[in-house]
Amino acid sequence: MDLGIRGRTAIVCASSHGLGKGCARALAEAGAVLVINGRDPAALAATAAELRSATGAAVTAVAADLSTRDGQAALLAACPEPDILVNNNGGPPFRDFRELDREALLAGVTMNMVTPIELIQRVIDPMARRGFGRIVNITSISVKMPIGGLDLSSGARAGLTAFVAGVARGVAHRNVTINNLLPGSFDTRRLQQGFARAAAKGGEPAEAVAARAREEIPARRFGTAEEFGQACAFLCSAQAGYITGQSLLIDGGAFPGAF
Repeated sequence: MDLGIRGRTAIVCASSHGLGKGCARALAEAGAVLVINGRDPAALAATAAELRSATGAAVTAVAADLSTRDGQAALLAACPEPDILVNNNGGPPFRDFRELDREALLAGVTMNMVTPIELIQRVIDPMARRGFGRIVNITSISVKMPIGGLDLSSGARAGLTAFVAGVARGVAHRNVTINNLLPGSFDTRRLQQGFARAAAKGGEPAEAVAARAREEIPARRFGTAEEFGQACAFLCSAQAGYITGQSLLIDGGAFPGAF
């Protein structure tokens, strides 16, 4: 299926590995011109080389912390007026909410709410003027379903979801869409690290922890970054112009709700 975005410019934040990398790969396969981002220059360079080799896409790598003004400036200097913006960022670590001081709270909200909003502010008006824009925010299943120890991440991402709901309606008539992707359990480094922590705490093999988690998912498996990326690419497509202000769960059926 031709997604109608060949030659479109796309920024994918936090894309040196995991779900962000899956989104970057799918957009590159669709013919987009990519700007990828991460904090580890070596990992980012390796991903850029891999994407160029696998897809033939033009890929620019910007190593920067997007939670800072300087990091955002470096990213937008590489691509001042993107057609596509995929907001992504790692979340705060598992922590009991009682342990969160003001500094930790503000850092979490900055990472998972303020930073994506600031990037949207910078790119949305040029998108509207050109009559095409696709913004996708990668949030989490925890926006809809509480996960113990991720209260800060859940709250910040839920805040982002509420914030962009009204923004999305204000630019829909200009063929600019804003949607959210809510991943459940995907086979990423973050998931494996979580299993390792739980295994160490419980004194059992990490695979045993993973097996129990897998059995709790109706699909009986973890998702892949590749399939997540394909869903993101569709929301960025020309054909998805009538889909906006939506939060799409990609969780193998884990969230037990009818809506």
